[in-house]
Amino acid sequence: MSEVMQNVAVEEARRAKPAFSVKAYAATSPTSGLAPVTISRREPGPEDVQIEILYCGICHSDLHQVRNEWSQALPTVYPCVPGHEIVGRVSRVGAAVTRFKPGDLVAVGCLVDSDRVCPECQAGLEQFCPSATFTYNSPDPHLGGVTYGGYSESIVVDQHFVLRVPEHLDPAGAAPLLCAGITTYSPLKRAGISPGKKVGIVGLGGLGHMAVKFARAMGAHVVVLTSSPRKKEDALRLGAQEVVLLGDAAEMQKRAGTLDFILDTVSADHDINALLSLLRRDGNLTLVGAPGKPLAVSAFALLMGRRSLSGSLIGGIRETQEMLDFCGQHNITAEVEVIPIQKVNEAYERMLRSDVRYRFSIDMASLKQEKV
Repeated sequence: MSEVMQNVAVEEARRAKPAFSVKAYAATSPTSGLAPVTISRREPGPEDVQIEILYCGICHSDLHQVRNEWSQALPTVYPCVPGHEIVGRVSRVGAAVTRFKPGDLVAVGCLVDSDRVCPECQAGLEQFCPSATFTYNSPDPHLGGVTYGGYSESIVVDQHFVLRVPEHLDPAGAAPLLCAGITTYSPLKRAGISPGKKVGIVGLGGLGHMAVKFARAMGAHVVVLTSSPRKKEDALRLGAQEVVLLGDAAEMQKRAGTLDFILDTVSADHDINALLSLLRRDGNLTLVGAPGKPLAVSAFALLMGRRSLSGSLIGGIRETQEMLDFCGQHNITAEVEVIPIQKVNEAYERMLRSDVRYRFSIDMASLKQEKV
């Protein structure tokens, strides 16, 4: 189908679909900040679930998208309503929905649709589907334009992409599990982390603190590697058995060749070769942080010890539900600071200064105060 025909089809779908209005916060330009707006949501179809949003986590990628900092790979379409760490209660379901009912505590992560038929979807890896629809700033096949995320009162999502949240988990702390949680759980699970394994976690921020909790719950001996001495107390509180300062050459040398697996959550430029030297033979270092500049990797750091370097991107729907169930079993949530939506622009600036331990979670009840 040509691009023109696709645009016509989307426009026809938009005209044909009934919609309702909800309050939201949106950016209208890279420099505008976020402000109250009214947006449209589609009326639930047969397979759809309507969710009244209770909490939405703030991810660093929200800031990148709002400010169009990924313009080369993912240019932002305005108005942009961010938010892909959504927890809420089901308010309505379509006639064909069998998995959920009104009142259920549910979640929506980074994905709201995919083609369901490609090899990636068939393998349960919808995040790699070439036709994946992301929760915001992705072409909306129902209403036209782009999808709008969780900084809003309500969202309508196909039941396949809705996840069940264990009722006993704090919903504010559960919201960041939908991105920070699955981003760190997935590579740890694939690495076969279990009792007897020794795991290094690089960085203790929004991602790193979740990785520590997961690795410890999986039974691993956890070593936090950080450039900040002030993080030591928190790292131990969260479950680490050791804390190593990256700038301490003697302590790094002492642990050379001792780790089975390293999860690197750092997005700033850093010495990847010093980390690779900590791995045992056949050890792996997986990147989930995304430094802006290419990392200089020494071939010898990989050759000596048959080590490997890889990356990981969130997880599929089945694995995300598995992660939420694991959190329910081990009573794991993110460490959050709950804020009203009116403080979201301030929260973005604080996030840039690393002035949060360890994620912001927006109380969406605060949105009801806005007059749009």
